Amino acid sequence: MKKYLLSIFTVLLPIIIFAQDVAEKGLDQRIDEGFKPISDAISSVIFFPVFGAPFVLILLVGSALFFTLYFGFPNFRYFKTAINIVRGKHDDVDHHEVGDSELAIDGDIKDTIEDESKDGEVTHFQALATAVSGTVGNGNIAGVALAIALGGPGATFWMVICGLLGMSTKFVECTLGVQYRDIDEDGTVYGGPMYYISKGLKEKGFATMGKIVAVFFAIFCIGGSFGGGNAAQSNQATIVLKDLLGLESTSAGAWIGLILAILVGIIIIGGIKRIASVTEKIVPFMAIMYLIACFYIVLSNFSLIDDAFRLIMREAFNPTAIGVGSFIGVLLVGFKRAAFSNEAGAGSASIAHSAVKTKYSASEGLVALLEPFIDTVVICTMTALVIIIFNFGGAFEYGGEGSVMIDGISYEGAGITSKAFAAYIPYSNIFLTVAVVLFAVSTMISWSYYGLQSWKYLFGRGKAADLTYKLLFLLFVVIGAAASMKSIWDFSDAMIFAMVFPNMIGLYFLFPVVKKQLARYLDAIKAKKA
Repeated sequence: MKKYLLSIFTVLLPIIIFAQDVAEKGLDQRIDEGFKPISDAISSVIFFPVFGAPFVLILLVGSALFFTLYFGFPNFRYFKTAINIVRGKHDDVDHHEVGDSELAIDGDIKDTIEDESKDGEVTHFQALATAVSGTVGNGNIAGVALAIALGGPGATFWMVICGLLGMSTKFVECTLGVQYRDIDEDGTVYGGPMYYISKGLKEKGFATMGKIVAVFFAIFCIGGSFGGGNAAQSNQATIVLKDLLGLESTSAGAWIGLILAILVGIIIIGGIKRIASVTEKIVPFMAIMYLIACFYIVLSNFSLIDDAFRLIMREAFNPTAIGVGSFIGVLLVGFKRAAFSNEAGAGSASIAHSAVKTKYSASEGLVALLEPFIDTVVICTMTALVIIIFNFGGAFEYGGEGSVMIDGISYEGAGITSKAFAAYIPYSNIFLTVAVVLFAVSTMISWSYYGLQSWKYLFGRGKAADLTYKLLFLLFVVIGAAASMKSIWDFSDAMIFAMVFPNMIGLYFLFPVVKKQLARYLDAIKAKKA
């Protein structure tokens, strides 16, 4: 532990000194100039339009609708079952007695059953908490504000619809994550789209194609972990900390980044078990704390709640926000922000869920469908209601480029949410700073695990490869904190959405496997009750 922390500090300190020196000469501008051509090129490829809409969004929403219909609305039918699994009600089904011959299903033999019963490193709740911490982040604070600023209140409706449909996609990809995971001799779990794409397509007779597609996913996932799952998070955390503490120095961000990097480094060196033990404490606290504040504001304006919902519904189909253009415009704004927020279809969450202790892969798929509900349907909706209620007083005008003018000052993202909170909660800047930092840290530590699994898939599972990735990841924590990086945010968006393409290839080849595993698990639950 001490040697590892020393190596982190030794590597990062010269970078901090360099960043401090360069930042004074315009680091943000240099990074923007360097990354803008790259991010623009990648964005133009990933978000290429079809019938006036980005194809990746059509693919995401269309696939989610297909899975919802094919599996008979699992997002509603199995919601209660998912809650019971997280509560541990069906643990006796997941963790049966070794060698129970009655559980020899689908050709399994005793030895296979014995091995499977030992698979996994974390509980259902820990896997859920880790995955939720990767999705519940600053997108729920800044992303929702951006959606409403761009598309008006109507964007909220389409975010919720996308979240509900995304529950079905999460169910499919996370079931596959467990079904095709790899288990090392020491019990360490390796899973995610890289594995179910390569192993699943090999089963279907497309081994070479599976390997190529899996490599592309791993590359995109690593890029997403460095960008949207890391640098963008530390950047937002640093902005609110500097604002709260009144720090004007151009080097302040670099030092805040170093502190965040050390904190994150201490957590991620312990692997998924350490990450899970932290996220199962941080995420519930973080989400409950934030929701309590939102509920307080909403209930304090109880008479405006029905007005807010009426406005959301009306604007969803007849948008009046300047610049949103049309019904299609507001729909796309809502879908894009929701898809980025809950990551359903990107496949990232299946990496965390694959580490769960279970015999039945579908049990964890059902747990995973709760994520978009928590992230988008609940947390994003509450943030939206706070902002909409706040704006009933005419604080700003919907539409435009995403930034708004409030009292003559331009705000965007988290700044809009902060102004809404400040109107109802004294000293809310302190509260929101804590929330943003916790959101950022939890997202970073979860995405470090996603990126590391992809890195290991490409470069092997040795200690040197492990250490290399973690140091690079911590470097991006510092870079993100030290600079203004709009182009990197764009790059991060593109990389995370790029994960959708290879992931969907795997889902469309393998969704019949999910149906079989779901039936197997439900039969096991029925047998227990009988």
